[in-house]
Amino acid sequence: MREAGTGTGGAAVAVVMSLLLLLLSRSPPAAAGDGRKSEEGSRAPWPPDSAFSAESRLVSEQFSQAPQKLAFYSWYGSARLFHFRVPPDTVLLRWLLQVTQGSGSTCNNVETTVYFRYGAPPVINPLGTSFANSTSVQPSFLLKMLQGNTSINVSYPAPGDWFVAAHLPPSSHKIEVKDFIPTCAYIFQPDMLVVRVVEMSILEPDVPFPLVLLSQPSYLKVFVPKHTQELRLELQGCVSNGSLGCPVHLTVGSATLPGNFQKVLTCSDPTMACRLLLPSPPWERWLQVTAKSLAGPRVLVTFSAVAALTACRPWTVNLQHPLQSSLNQSRNASMGPPPPSPNTQDLDQSGEAGSGPFCLRSFPVLREDMDVVSVRFRPLDRVSVLVQSDMPSVMQLYLNTGMDSGGSLSISVHINQTVIADNTSMVACVTAGSPFLSFNTSLNCTTAFFQGYPLFLSASSPTANLSIPYPETDNWYLSLQVLCPERPEECVQASVLVDTTLYLVPCLNDCGPYGQCLLLRRHGYLYAGCSCRAGWRGWSCTDNSTAQTVAQQKVATLLLTLSNLMFLAPIAISVQRRLLLEASVYAYTMFFSTFYHACDQPGDAVLCILNYDTLQYCDFLGSGVSIWVTVLCMARLKASLKYVYRCGRRRHCYPPSWQRWVFYLLPGFSLAALALTIYTSMMTSENYYYTHSIWHMLLAGSAAFLLPPRDQHTEPWACAQKLTCHYEICKNHRDELYTVT
Repeated sequence: MREAGTGTGGAAVAVVMSLLLLLLSRSPPAAAGDGRKSEEGSRAPWPPDSAFSAESRLVSEQFSQAPQKLAFYSWYGSARLFHFRVPPDTVLLRWLLQVTQGSGSTCNNVETTVYFRYGAPPVINPLGTSFANSTSVQPSFLLKMLQGNTSINVSYPAPGDWFVAAHLPPSSHKIEVKDFIPTCAYIFQPDMLVVRVVEMSILEPDVPFPLVLLSQPSYLKVFVPKHTQELRLELQGCVSNGSLGCPVHLTVGSATLPGNFQKVLTCSDPTMACRLLLPSPPWERWLQVTAKSLAGPRVLVTFSAVAALTACRPWTVNLQHPLQSSLNQSRNASMGPPPPSPNTQDLDQSGEAGSGPFCLRSFPVLREDMDVVSVRFRPLDRVSVLVQSDMPSVMQLYLNTGMDSGGSLSISVHINQTVIADNTSMVACVTAGSPFLSFNTSLNCTTAFFQGYPLFLSASSPTANLSIPYPETDNWYLSLQVLCPERPEECVQASVLVDTTLYLVPCLNDCGPYGQCLLLRRHGYLYAGCSCRAGWRGWSCTDNSTAQTVAQQKVATLLLTLSNLMFLAPIAISVQRRLLLEASVYAYTMFFSTFYHACDQPGDAVLCILNYDTLQYCDFLGSGVSIWVTVLCMARLKASLKYVYRCGRRRHCYPPSWQRWVFYLLPGFSLAALALTIYTSMMTSENYYYTHSIWHMLLAGSAAFLLPPRDQHTEPWACAQKLTCHYEICKNHRDELYTVT
């Protein structure tokens, strides 16, 4: 991702903080983050905690991107997306948001909605539409603001990708001619300021780390290796001013939006152990730990922090044996777990190989990149996955490239055999960061810092589907296990073969028959969205609350196409008056306008005789040329000069006949003015089929009324000279044009 700005942290922390304070001295207060409008008030200090400014190990940085012009919301492409990267070891993040608008009578104080999300673009729904079945969406974290500046703080943010999206209120669906009516420009620009620790202390597993707290917090981090089943943090030997007691506030993990799963531990009772258990912590990641004193400003608190890791021993399925042999092994008389394979790995607290009971069955997964934001996952060297009751079967989905969060994760799980008993069920859990392994104790599908997505299958319901729009950038896991709640002893014999269909696609179901999947871009980041048609709405164009029926689509097509037959009137009049050029232009316009609108329909009633872009260009060209040839035909420059002279001499306007004014010119000008009014101010996406059809008829009718009459004093076409080569030079005395016939 190419940032528009670069970090501004200097070598001297004091100089950087002084510059940052000067920069933010005029900033409004931090937003509450509850979706309410931000109001002006007293300035918020930066950093807000005085301990930050006194801590010598902290530095500040600023990141910025070029501003973007906001648009009224109609689909996801209307929102303006910004992509930032938060550095590691960041303890405070501040968003500075600025909305400016142009000057003029058309500019109003319009509300701007801003969304924040960690790991992927925010999934928003300003129109309140419904999502497709089996689609899981978390509520968005949003902030509404008016013109001006506002800010929002996030303590201990997660490092990595952060996204900001902004848009104006939902559009009125009014179709406006570009640059014909002045519009107001609303500009949005976010800036990201961070405070991070330069040298954060590392908490080694099973090694007590002594700490002394006075008024400043202490920052630690512990690395969680792969296959960690549980992390235990404990404060030992806590003493406050020489007496027993542990007034310490412990914050574990990083803040993410929209959901925040940080763990907080408050130690105040000296008789109880100060301990925090974290099942299934995120693998292969640094975990941030912050300790603050709850005692007075001059009270000294001393203790030792200890981190203990419980390793999980995985059994990796041997790729050299077919799946059926593994299934046969599971049905042996012993009915126990499969024997260890040579690929077995075990991690103890030091991250080295060890021994112990198996806790999961790992199936290697092949990632196959097919296109932009399009990936297929399948078990390596096999079709089905063996699922039993003794331990979960886990599949790892690699979605950590940084370019996978702009699509939709589609998961389908199917039991492909009927040996599963009626009282036996299978549970699947989809999580990010680490797999869910506690099926025997809980079915909430929640790891230490992530709320997963559960799926339930049985003999009566053998298939389960899940769709996750914009999955977070991380390693995702699919965990499966057989459960027997009524008779657990029967689960020893339960073995199920499961077929999995795992895809990352740009749009779910390619946006359906009434939508178009469009690839959007912000700098180098690509993401996809659905543009719906025919009244269909929603994230995947599946909401039919305002959809058009097939009959309505056919009526709309007939109106837009048959209304062009009104051009037959100006064509006939042009031919009768020997205006062959005008007649040709009107015929050209009628033909291409008819077939362009037949091809431009969003639903089932569609007919395209040429490429869509070709038809569109020919329609726009014909519409413009037909108006100009009518104006030029009415002009008759030399004749108009003569009539001007006669108007001054006779002291009355041309034409002198009131019938010409009443029955031709005034109706023609009225129809043209009405057509222009409808085209510029009354046309919306809802009434487009009717108003645009009326526009066709009014435009053709005005041309028929405004065409000038034929000159009654001369013959329309007279041959002045004959040539020996059998060609004739014909002279039109009316407009003094020469043609070869």
